[in-house]
Amino acid sequence: MTIYLDHAATAPINDLAIDAVAKAMKNLGNASSVHNHGRAIRKDVEDARHAISELVGSAASEVIFTGSGTEANNLAIKGFYWKAIAGDPRRKVIVTSAFEHHAILDPIEWLVAHEGAEQILIPITKTGFIDLEFLADLLAKRGSEIAVISVMHSNNELGTLQPIAEIVKLAGDIPVHTDAVQSFGKVSFDFAKLGVTAATISAHKVGGPLGVAALVLQRGIDLVPILHGGGQEREIRSGTLNAPAIVGFAAAAIHAVDNCNSNFAKVRELRDYFIAELKKSVPDCVINSASDPALPGIVNVTFPGTENDAMLLLLDSEGISCSAGSACSAGVPRPSHVLVAMGLSEETADASLRISIGVTNTKAEIDQVINILPNVIERARKALEVSKLA
Repeated sequence: MTIYLDHAATAPINDLAIDAVAKAMKNLGNASSVHNHGRAIRKDVEDARHAISELVGSAASEVIFTGSGTEANNLAIKGFYWKAIAGDPRRKVIVTSAFEHHAILDPIEWLVAHEGAEQILIPITKTGFIDLEFLADLLAKRGSEIAVISVMHSNNELGTLQPIAEIVKLAGDIPVHTDAVQSFGKVSFDFAKLGVTAATISAHKVGGPLGVAALVLQRGIDLVPILHGGGQEREIRSGTLNAPAIVGFAAAAIHAVDNCNSNFAKVRELRDYFIAELKKSVPDCVINSASDPALPGIVNVTFPGTENDAMLLLLDSEGISCSAGSACSAGVPRPSHVLVAMGLSEETADASLRISIGVTNTKAEIDQVINILPNVIERARKALEVSKLA
């Protein structure tokens, strides 16, 4: 029996999405073609766009489909930066949090290295939230130089929900983007009510197919594209639309949002049960993730005296899948920048795991993990002791 506790990396695709994708794949046509076949595919795409827009709280024309959340984040960061400096060369500052996903941090680092941008990181409190006072002070001093502010709606390693509406109020006329990939479908998210300029959402986090996501972008804003060759999506994103995946995205999103409250309650109950039993089973463990406001299922925990790479291998040998942080950084031997940003040492970060529970998990699975963990931790500690003696 295998147990999947890595739902923050990707969620199992649900049956509704599978059926929707399978049906759509049988339909022939390119959504950009003007003949009957093409118009039929275009209708499927626009129906899906409309459905997603209603779920996310935006206009249909504000939903721009992309191939991934990473692409959408790159489009937002680079697009807003290029737009800003074209209007005012002084606006070279990009502000983001110190614990953003690498899909935000890496394009900013590229702009710093290649385009002369300046990056300013908002510090993180010890409880896993951004320092709003730092941001307010920064805006008062250097607001006229800022091209864009990007802060994730919820942190992918801690689950903490960030004060996006307050950031928007502080920002004034400065564009605000939020990476809502982890949040959409799991907690309440309303694009219009938040007032953000742009937001990123992705299908595979809500039980949809891989390879499709969206940048939700306010009407009347044109960004410099990062892909050219057709201008299919408001001339901001080119490329033949993946109609079956888009249809599957909509089906999964509808199911996730319709069941958001009940799913939240179930997953939160499992998470709280897991933490309570874990503290009994491994008394010296340290929970790094906050309870509220937070996503329902993410548990970030430190097991002192271990290294997470050994823990992951040992758990995997027992049929248990979890992670040491973002899946996009998997295989990179470095401590979690998220935990380090919170003030944890690199040694502590290296001894930490992210366990992300989803709606498909059961109490019996949690019990099995709790039963297995003490032995795994003991073996990991012995392995670390041996490696230090070598």
